[in-house]
Amino acid sequence: MVLATSIRIGKNFCPGFRIRRFLGRGSFGSVWEAEREEDRRFFALKFIPCHDNGNPSQEIRILQIVRQLCHPHLIQIEQVWCHRGYIGITMELADGSLQDLLDAYQGEFGTPLAAQDVCQYLTQTAAALDFLNARQHAVGNQCVALQHCDVKPSNLLLCGETIKITDFGLASMMNTPHATHRRAGTFAYAAPEIFRGRLSDRSDQYALAVTYCQLRGGRMPFPDPPQANLDQYSRPAPDLSMLPKNEQAVVARALSPVPQDRWPSCQEMMRQLSGPHSASKN
Repeated sequence: MVLATSIRIGKNFCPGFRIRRFLGRGSFGSVWEAEREEDRRFFALKFIPCHDNGNPSQEIRILQIVRQLCHPHLIQIEQVWCHRGYIGITMELADGSLQDLLDAYQGEFGTPLAAQDVCQYLTQTAAALDFLNARQHAVGNQCVALQHCDVKPSNLLLCGETIKITDFGLASMMNTPHATHRRAGTFAYAAPEIFRGRLSDRSDQYALAVTYCQLRGGRMPFPDPPQANLDQYSRPAPDLSMLPKNEQAVVARALSPVPQDRWPSCQEMMRQLSGPHSASKN
């Protein structure tokens, strides 16, 4: 991982960009704010260590595919390149993430986010996920769907009041409803099929439902999964007592261990959850 000490503030670590400040570090890389010299615009630069013996072809392929997609709730990727054993990504600079917002609310008020705000933000997220998950993206001579495979609050960025999904390093292409998949991602949010080395066309919906629980109720619906023997792990029934009764059935369906029993789309799940809050807001 690119360490804070390996980049000097102000140095042209990437041609055409001037590093301004360190923004943070996640499980897959570090993020910096940088200024593009040609137009003085600010961007986020992310550096992800190359796996696969320094040959990041699969990660770069996915990122280049996502870079070509146009949706108002996907982060705009400007460039993808390799540098000193890392994948470099130049992308739109956000104000923060939903994880940052949740942490701020819990620190200042001792509460999770307001229901109306959660529905507003995750309805935007659902629209982008359904766009990705639809088998409509031309790759070579076929149309594929994309599962993000790491939906969680820290990967949902705020640009003003607009949500933008980021961090596509684990995204996977699919041309069938089910596929084999490496056990990777943030397992606290992962659908149970991920633990078995499988991926479904509704795996992202499951992670979105876990995210809803965390933002709306202030905690996760499951205990943390074990660090080993994941192929033998079975999720317990979710504890949804952090949610109002009328929301529990909606979220429980999205958290079904059987992918086909979940909602037909992420947007449909959010429509079911947003109805009462939209009505009370008007």
